[in-house]
Amino acid sequence: MRVIVGLSAMLAVLLLCACERQDAAPLDQQLYVWQRQWTSAHELALKDSRSDFSTLRVLALQAFPSDGWHRARIDAPLLKHDGRPLIAVIRLDGQLKSLDQSQVTAQILQVVADWQAQGLTLSGVEIDHDAGNARLPEYTEFLTHLHSALPASLPLSITALPAWLGSSQLPALLATVDSSVLQVHAVSDPRRGLFDPEQARRWASAWGKISSKPFYLALPAYGVALLPDADGAPVVESEVPIEREGQRRELLADPLQLSRLAKALREDPPEHLAGLIWFRLPLANDRRAWSLNTLRAVARGDALSSQLGLAFSDHAGLQDIALRNVGNLDSAWPARIIVKASACEGADALAGYSLQQSADLLTFTRLRDGRLPAGGQRAIGWARCAFIDQGGSHVDP
Repeated sequence: MRVIVGLSAMLAVLLLCACERQDAAPLDQQLYVWQRQWTSAHELALKDSRSDFSTLRVLALQAFPSDGWHRARIDAPLLKHDGRPLIAVIRLDGQLKSLDQSQVTAQILQVVADWQAQGLTLSGVEIDHDAGNARLPEYTEFLTHLHSALPASLPLSITALPAWLGSSQLPALLATVDSSVLQVHAVSDPRRGLFDPEQARRWASAWGKISSKPFYLALPAYGVALLPDADGAPVVESEVPIEREGQRRELLADPLQLSRLAKALREDPPEHLAGLIWFRLPLANDRRAWSLNTLRAVARGDALSSQLGLAFSDHAGLQDIALRNVGNLDSAWPARIIVKASACEGADALAGYSLQQSADLLTFTRLRDGRLPAGGQRAIGWARCAFIDQGGSHVDP
């Protein structure tokens, strides 16, 4: 009888644990919208992201040490129509010599008032300021002042750096805000890469032990290029091209790495972790961001794969040849594409590839690196041939 009771009790505990695991709240997924100039591409990007990302954190205002204040030119009617919770992000450059509490607060309150006058309902304000550890006491004073000036209904959050974990000021700093966003990408020498998932996991665990309030992880869904400067230090090129000579070294956050990290965080989240915020909302013409298809797949926890193939379209005997990716993972351009074809009157490759032609083969060879987004298609060449064996053609990675 005692054995039966013991087994029953053990079963009840196991069932209770299983229920608790099932009832655990999933990690929230949010997006940064980080363009200073909005375009028509925002409309489709917002529409297609709505089902997977709960909240938009939108760049609203930037302050630079030598260039003053700059407002982001948002599309207020589009944001109003979108309807998701909206957090205005104010970027205060880390090189600012000091934070004038009255001036900065006045600028922020004016942005809040202007957005509200355009019919936008704010769910919070976020301050993005890369203060060094020595300046955290000053930053704490500023945040205390700002929080008291904001409407009580408007939560205040900050973007935070892992370097702050070594500061005794951190608990006091976190006490001034309602939540924090720990940025775990592009936080050290960019020559070492954009992101280290193991280090990010350690930082998140350590942050959860110090923070008594909800915090989020800001994760990368983008790439940059490094250009050499005159003194050898790297110059970072992101969304906006830089007019500078020199070899570009491309760095891209790996979706497979981020997918594994997101899965681990869902299964065993650090204390107080409330969600993930992806940087940044990808636009159709954003050449250094993941495609939205890949970002959504990572956020959902879907299995990731690229599926490259060829598409042929006939125009009065002339075949346009395109590379397509029907998978959910962005792919590098393949090194070689072989098309079985014979009796060709003419053929050529388009930018990015060269063509070698033999009696029964057209071989397209990659000349430079590029990416084909998930769900995307790119023309690679054309051919006018008596016979093209579409089924016999293939793509080499």
